Amino acid sequence: MNMKLELVVLPVSDVDRARDFYEKAGFRLDLAKDINEEYRVVHLTPPGSECSIIFGKGMTTAAPGSAQGLYLIVTDIEEARTELVDRSIEVSEVFHDAGGLFFHGHDAGDVAHDGGGQERIAGPHPERASYASYATFSDPDGNGWVLQEITQRLPGR
Repeated sequence: MNMKLELVVLPVSDVDRARDFYEKAGFRLDLAKDINEEYRVVHLTPPGSECSIIFGKGMTTAAPGSAQGLYLIVTDIEEARTELVDRSIEVSEVFHDAGGLFFHGHDAGDVAHDGGGQERIAGPHPERASYASYATFSDPDGNGWVLQEITQRLPGR
């Protein structure tokens, strides 16, 4: 049986502000519907993604900004970062992990992060190794996104 991740619910405090942010970041608006005063839905999809985000009023009891480690995979980290910055999104500088492993932090403003033995090194990975270069940003509530450069997928992916 195949299972595909299709939708991620984001906890936000201000639906209109979140919608404006994600549209400015280039996400496609798929649905915006006010069901009633207690239930409002906004559904958007990142460019080229098969997985979407949804948020609104009455959607989740999770604290606004508590979604972290949301990965957006790109083929050129510097180009993706530049495009977001050109759209007035605050994005960290490109970095890589000293150990060359999965990056598990998310703070967009933290350039020298130690997340349990992890160290950010400024700039993309020296060999531009797939899965090894990152940049981070957050939405207005603090939901944390990670751009990750993947140019060649691991076998089976």
